[in-house]
Amino acid sequence: MASPGTIDTRGSDFARLAHRITEAGLLDRRPVYYAVRMSIAALVYLGCWALFAWVGDSWLQLLVAVVMAVVFTQLGFLAHDLGHRQVFRTRRPSDIAGLIIGNFGVGLGWGWWNTKHNRHHANPNHEDHDPDVSPAVIVWSQDQAANSNGLPRFIAKYQAFWFFPLLTLEAWHLHIASFKALLNPAAKRRRLELTLLVTHFVLYFGLIFTILPVGKALLFLLVHQGLFGFYLGCTFAPNHKGMPVLTKEDKLDFLRKQVLTSRNVRGNLFTDVALGQLNYQIEHHLFPHMPAPNLRRAQPIVERYCAEIGVDYLQTRLLTSYGQALSHLHEVGAELRRR
Repeated sequence: MASPGTIDTRGSDFARLAHRITEAGLLDRRPVYYAVRMSIAALVYLGCWALFAWVGDSWLQLLVAVVMAVVFTQLGFLAHDLGHRQVFRTRRPSDIAGLIIGNFGVGLGWGWWNTKHNRHHANPNHEDHDPDVSPAVIVWSQDQAANSNGLPRFIAKYQAFWFFPLLTLEAWHLHIASFKALLNPAAKRRRLELTLLVTHFVLYFGLIFTILPVGKALLFLLVHQGLFGFYLGCTFAPNHKGMPVLTKEDKLDFLRKQVLTSRNVRGNLFTDVALGQLNYQIEHHLFPHMPAPNLRRAQPIVERYCAEIGVDYLQTRLLTSYGQALSHLHEVGAELRRR
């Protein structure tokens, strides 16, 4: 792949692509699709809690925890689409549905996550601006590895091996980060979001510890939240990990910045559902307001256009994407292993 900083950029390239996408009607809303999808999600979510109550004090609850991890993640995908206004044209209904699904439904702060995610979209894989590649525990570039200290430095040496186990903590990280963001007095809708978030966890822990004895309840929490975080992380990892990490030296136009830092995952209908249609990451980053079910139709248009203008367009199988991400993480820690 060409070095991002050396690529010629032309601002009109995206405008021509956007014209083709608009002419194909791919930015049009899909109200029936989302009405059906949200109705099914709500029924399955409530059905999971009804099943949990019906199963009662049984080790079969661990299977319920697995199912609920999948359902929580799928609700997260819906919240993601709402955040990008793929469902409703205006902010108010998007925010209302997002708060219900995010804060109340799965215990993730809607406002905090939305702000963080929009920063990621504005500057994907940029060391200085993308919060998703900030060196918290995992480091994403050799510069970050060289400047790391403490736990990140210890983990960075063999972070490719730590990556998937660490994903089991991702849901807890998101829950805690949501609360921390809302402790800031300047947070928007602070009282409403805190009320919904606290209500979620009061009901969540209340139901679990009422129906299950302490030991089984704790194990249920470990399985449910661990798999919830793992599933979320496994859907995000193929999108940008192992792709070029940008710095202030890289000067790219919008189209190249989005395409060169993103990776698509090739698959079928099952892949689309399992990954929340975020396997069309290139198209999603170019057109974040595009309804998710239209991304599949946009993919060949974008791929052909990138070939026309000479921009690298990467699409791989799921396991290949993980391999590329892990290889990158291992390479980043190479210098630390030699010391």
